[in-house]
Amino acid sequence: QVQLVESGGGLVQAGGSLRLSCTASGSIARINHMAWYRQAPGKQRELVAQILMTGTATYADSVKGRFTISSDNAKNTVYLDMNSLKPEDTAVYFCNAVVLRYGTDWFSDFWGQGTQVTVSS
Repeated sequence: QVQLVESGGGLVQAGGSLRLSCTASGSIARINHMAWYRQAPGKQRELVAQILMTGTATYADSVKGRFTISSDNAKNTVYLDMNSLKPEDTAVYFCNAVVLRYGTDWFSDFWGQGTQVTVSS
């Protein structure tokens, strides 16, 4: 199996910054990409940012210029640096990884447990 462990959430004032981290471990032959999603109360889960293991990153329009996703491939870790935070960024942030496990020949989705980010006005 594959486990994703997130850290770094918390409470911050508007305009502040936070860094989220997520490390994947377990039966990992290769990671295709990792991503951060978020889900606010009463809303659907949405993609925030995604990074291929080659380094190519994409962002939701709502976070472009404020958030930066990066990865440490040797550590199977992805980071999300969040700056100029707004109250509307408040949500549970979930880490996602698309992984090829040893002994299989297909990629599977794995999710972290989520970490709360709260931005006060």
